[in-house]
Amino acid sequence: MMNSPTLIQLIGATLFGVALVHTFSTQYFQHLAHCQTKHSGFWHLLGEVEVVFGWWAMVLMLCMFLLLGHHSALDYINTRNFTEPMFVFVIMVMAGTRPILQLADATVWAMVKFMPLTPNIALYFLILTLVPLAGSFITEPAAMTLAALLLRSTLFCNEIPVQLKYATVGVLFVNISIGGTLTPFAAPPVLMVAGKWEWDTMFMLSTFGWKAALAVLINAAGVTLLFRHQLTHLSKLETPHPRCSRSIALVHVTFIALVVMFAHHPPMFMGVFLFFLGFVTAYRHHQDRLILREALMVAFFLAGLVVLGGLQQWWLEPLLMRLDSQAVFFGATALTAITDNAALTYLGSLVNGLSEDFKVSLVAGAVTGGGLTVIANAPNPAGVAILRNKFPEGVIHPLGLLLAALPPTAIAALIFQITR
Repeated sequence: MMNSPTLIQLIGATLFGVALVHTFSTQYFQHLAHCQTKHSGFWHLLGEVEVVFGWWAMVLMLCMFLLLGHHSALDYINTRNFTEPMFVFVIMVMAGTRPILQLADATVWAMVKFMPLTPNIALYFLILTLVPLAGSFITEPAAMTLAALLLRSTLFCNEIPVQLKYATVGVLFVNISIGGTLTPFAAPPVLMVAGKWEWDTMFMLSTFGWKAALAVLINAAGVTLLFRHQLTHLSKLETPHPRCSRSIALVHVTFIALVVMFAHHPPMFMGVFLFFLGFVTAYRHHQDRLILREALMVAFFLAGLVVLGGLQQWWLEPLLMRLDSQAVFFGATALTAITDNAALTYLGSLVNGLSEDFKVSLVAGAVTGGGLTVIANAPNPAGVAILRNKFPEGVIHPLGLLLAALPPTAIAALIFQITR
């Protein structure tokens, strides 16, 4: 039974809806920035998809200050958990460094040599399979950062059809979302429930992992086959990163491992990050520009989603709980498109007495729909921030992403359903 919402809950739901519409309208604001030069900076700001939820979260906080007073507003903001935005910021910066990219590049190219495919096709296929599946161990945000940077410096450096760009991003987002389910600590929607529901690595592998791996392979094979002619006729795809020493790369890997180990403890992983920044400064000649701006924008987006999402429980939870275990899979897949999938599974974790089948269906649906929109999965804004400048007008249109992600989402849904 849905309780009557308070005024601030209604305002929060309204602003959440406005933010969703805004994410589909960023191209309009970018157009205004080119047409109305007097305020082009402001329009360009509103045209940045990473700004959307942070902007409307600030509007919500202003409403709370005016309607409830500063004590209530501060109490609300202090009860939000910003660990995920902070973690994504740190892991994006670390994963986007030259030593890590070089290591990922060398690993992928080593596997290319053993594949009975042309180098371009093999590289493309591996970026869409190996890296998303590696997200189960290095976390999904790190996998998204690596895959997007590899694509930006190889395939997206060429003049390719916009259809290929959208198809690639659609498959990448879906594969990242499901590819992190081999372990209980890498995918945000799994991380929200694994501890409470006592899901360990063996459970994840047997219940989700092998299905996700199968879907990842089919999705990547499908898009590779579809665009094989365009990929074959491109010049050889190479990553133009200067080489750095193995010892520097090993130190970077150690920093990332420590951050992943302390992912639930912001004081620890932020401390590691500060040491990392000191190390990077000391060995500047082994580094490229850190992607601090891109990572901060993504963190701002996710923090805004945390603030706005905190007032959506009054309508989301009853909607989910009235579904049976079969319907909740499709319900979660659809709802994930308009809200963060980790928020959905978190709401499920608050309800006692759920059947095991319901729990599995909820999480499977949440990860299946994780590639449909920018807000569907926490790593998606990272991919958008890295790749958007390679798209017309510097915008990955939300409708284009949705249409491109539908086929791989359908494949993932089919596999999760027929293997139950």
